[in-house]
Amino acid sequence: MEENSNFIRSIIKEDLESGKRDTVVTRFPPEPNGYLHIGHAKSIVINFGIADEFNGQTNLRFDDTNPLKEDQEYVDSIKNDVTWLGYEWENLRYASDYFEEMYNRAVRLIKKGKAYVDDLSIEEIREYRGTLTEPGKDSPYRNRAVEENLDLFDRMRKGEFQNGEKVLRAKIDMSSGNINMRDPVIYRVSHATHHNTGDKWCIYPMYAFAHPIEDAIEGVTHSLCTTEFEEQRPLYNWVVEECEMSSKPQQIEFGRLNIENTVMSKRKLKQLVEEGYVDGWDDPRMPTISGLRRKGYTPEAIREFVQATGVSKGSGAVDEAMLEHFVREDLKLKAPRTMGVLDPLKVVITNYPEGQVEMLDAEINPENPEMGTRQIPFSREIYVEREDFMENPPKKYFRLFPGNEVRLKHAYFIKCEEVIKDENGEVVELRCTYDPETKSGTGFTGRKVKGTLHWVEATQALPAEFRLYEPLIRDEDLKAADESEDKTFIDFVNEDSLTIQQGFIEPNMKDAKPQDKFQFFRHGYFNVDPKHTNSEKLVFNRIVSLKSSFKL
Repeated sequence: MEENSNFIRSIIKEDLESGKRDTVVTRFPPEPNGYLHIGHAKSIVINFGIADEFNGQTNLRFDDTNPLKEDQEYVDSIKNDVTWLGYEWENLRYASDYFEEMYNRAVRLIKKGKAYVDDLSIEEIREYRGTLTEPGKDSPYRNRAVEENLDLFDRMRKGEFQNGEKVLRAKIDMSSGNINMRDPVIYRVSHATHHNTGDKWCIYPMYAFAHPIEDAIEGVTHSLCTTEFEEQRPLYNWVVEECEMSSKPQQIEFGRLNIENTVMSKRKLKQLVEEGYVDGWDDPRMPTISGLRRKGYTPEAIREFVQATGVSKGSGAVDEAMLEHFVREDLKLKAPRTMGVLDPLKVVITNYPEGQVEMLDAEINPENPEMGTRQIPFSREIYVEREDFMENPPKKYFRLFPGNEVRLKHAYFIKCEEVIKDENGEVVELRCTYDPETKSGTGFTGRKVKGTLHWVEATQALPAEFRLYEPLIRDEDLKAADESEDKTFIDFVNEDSLTIQQGFIEPNMKDAKPQDKFQFFRHGYFNVDPKHTNSEKLVFNRIVSLKSSFKL
C-alpha cells in the first residue's frame, strides 16, 4: 500500500509509533452461512494486507454462533476462497472454540449485576425496546436477583427450556440514544446441532456479544469491519470492558464495497441458489468469489480492483466496468489469442484446391511475443460468424455481402460470390473465391480491404459451447422490487442473463483444461468452464468482452 493511502493505515502507524501497540493482529471473521462474495474480498484484502504491511498476522476465524444457518460446506468454501485470493492465515479459529469461555464471561456479568435472564418473547423485547425517538422500558424481569439469574442461566445451559422461552440480556441502559445499548440479548436457547460442537450446547451467544470476546481472546489489536457495525462499537467496547478482558482490541469501520448491477445480499444470493435460478453458488453470474473464479476472473485482478477502490468511510456503488477493467489488464499479457466462431455460417471457397489443407502461422499473443506462434489449418471449407454476413447491408458495412471482399485473419482475401438458402429462405452457406496472392504475412500491397473476419477451418474444427453473461438483476430492477408491494427481487431476475451458443474453435485447443483462459478474436476473454467441460465438448464462459468504457 502507498504511504498514507488510507485512514486505517494512518491509525495503525500512529499506534505503533506512539507505543500504544507493539504489533498488529487482524482477523477475517466470516459467518459460515453462505459463500463469500466480492464484497468480502475487500475485507480479506484489507485485513490481510494491513497485517502483512506491518509484519503482523491475520487469523481466519469462523463466527459460527448460529447453528441453524451454518454448514461445513460453507467453511470449506471460505477457506478455499481465501487461499485462492493469495492469502495465508496465521491461525484457523472458530467462535465455537471459545463457547466455554464466553459462557463463563456471561456468568461474570450476571454476578456483577450486568446481565439477567428475561422471559419476554422476542416480539415483546422488540416492543419494549422503544424507537429512535422514544426510550425503551424495563422488562419486568430486569431486576431478578443475581442468584435467580445464575440458576436460570445454568438451567438454560442444561436444556430445561424451549427455544425462545428465555434469553440472557445485558443490563445496560433502556433509555440510551443508541438502541444497541438497550439491554441487548446476548444468549438465546437453540436446540440445534452445531457443525463443530455437535449437541454439546443448546444455548448460543449472539454475534454482538461473542465477537468482541473472540477478538480479545486472540489478541486482535485492530478489529476492522464495515460501517454497518459502527453503531455497535459502544456495545463492543462495553463487552470487552465489563467482561474484564485483558486484551483491548480497537474496532475500526470502513465503507463496504458495492458494485452496480450486482446483488450483494447473502440472503438474496442464497435464495437464487435454493430456488434454482442459478447453477449453484459458483454460477458465473453470481458475485461470489467461487462464481468469479469459475467465470475466469483472476485473484490478481480482484486484488488490484479492491485496492483501487480505496479505503474510506463511504459505501457508494462502484461501476461494474471498473472490475472488468482490471480483469482485462491482468489477462491481456497472459491469455493466448485464438479464434472461435460462436454462431457458425459455412463458407465454401470454390477456387481453393479440394482436399488440400495448409497450415498458417499466427502469433499467440501480439502483446507478448515471447509466447511464440501457433499453427492453424486452412482449407476449402471454413466457418465464419453469421453476423459477419448481410445480404442487403447498410452503408459502411465492411464485412461479407454479395460482391464484397474481406480479409480472413491470418489467411487470405475472400470475395462473396453466391448465397445458398434453404427452403425457408434462411442463408445456410456462402460460396466465395480467394486470391492466393493475398496470403497474410507475405507483404501483399496490391489493394486494401476494410473488413477483417475471424474464422475456423471446418473439417478439423472442434465443437465448443460458449456461455455469455449479463447481470442477473440490474439496479433499476432491484429498486423497483424494493418499491413494489406485491413483487420481490425474484420477479425481476433477468431471463437473458445467460445465453448459450454452439460453435467451433481451432483444433489446436484440443488439450485446453478447465480454468485455462483465452482471448477469442473480437469476442473477448473466455475461461474453460470447470463444471460442464467434458471429454466430448469444451465449454467456455465469457469472462469479459474486449471493449471497455472505463478509465481510471
